[in-house]
Amino acid sequence: MTKNSTSPVKIKTVILGAGGRMGKTLIRCIVEEKVKGLELVGAVDLWDVPDLGKDVGPMAGTKETGIKLINNLEEVGKDADVIIDFSSHHCTAGNAPRIAEWGTAWVIGTTGLNDEELLSIDATAQKTAVVLSGNMSLGINLLCNLVEAGAHALKDRGYDIEILERHHNLKKDAPSGTALMLGDAAAKGYDWNLKEVQVDGRTGLPGERPEKEIAFHAIRAGDIVGDHSVLFAGMGEMIELSHRATNRDLFAIGALQAALWVADKQPKLYHMKDVLGL
Repeated sequence: MTKNSTSPVKIKTVILGAGGRMGKTLIRCIVEEKVKGLELVGAVDLWDVPDLGKDVGPMAGTKETGIKLINNLEEVGKDADVIIDFSSHHCTAGNAPRIAEWGTAWVIGTTGLNDEELLSIDATAQKTAVVLSGNMSLGINLLCNLVEAGAHALKDRGYDIEILERHHNLKKDAPSGTALMLGDAAAKGYDWNLKEVQVDGRTGLPGERPEKEIAFHAIRAGDIVGDHSVLFAGMGEMIELSHRATNRDLFAIGALQAALWVADKQPKLYHMKDVLGL
């Protein structure tokens, strides 16, 4: 068992990427006990975030916590039960070796990870329990199941697949991690390899759409929390499977549930479907 199996009543939790939108939401949800059983023991972000050195409670729009925002994960990470990571792909991959050494459970909501960075997470999962997901909501993970089942039923029947995603204007990566999850689910249903058929937007004169293609279209505007739609378009009809997030708490609560779930698990790479029992 990992060291987390002997944790006290509350799971000692560190937020990595604490100065961002999701980081602040996670802090508020822990402090306000939206998910019970977690204790905030640390909050970490980069050296240049505006609130460095300040109490993270007011920063997150809630009461004071006595926890200050710091820029050194080692100060709090090695003694925590779980680290919840919504930082950046560089930060996530860079911290992987240390987290593996500490044996701290790790919940990763960071998106935009490349193949090399994903390999570093795989290596960490050999030494501690890791939950990796592009989206922590029950609805999205259920939607992935529906998309895969729908694609399997429509395979070889002439239906084109297009994925549309909408997010706020501060989001840095595209397509979103959630869109890629949905694309992977559709590709599995069609028995395709997503990387071989993925197209990110279109411009100019791309020519007629090939039969074997899954296209992604990203909108970045205003304060949209997250909208995702998967279109199956055939001759004479279109099937659309969609999910709309109306509150960021949805994702934070899912990540906190993942933290509770993974804290006493054996070293392995898990996904949100494992946490939710889907």
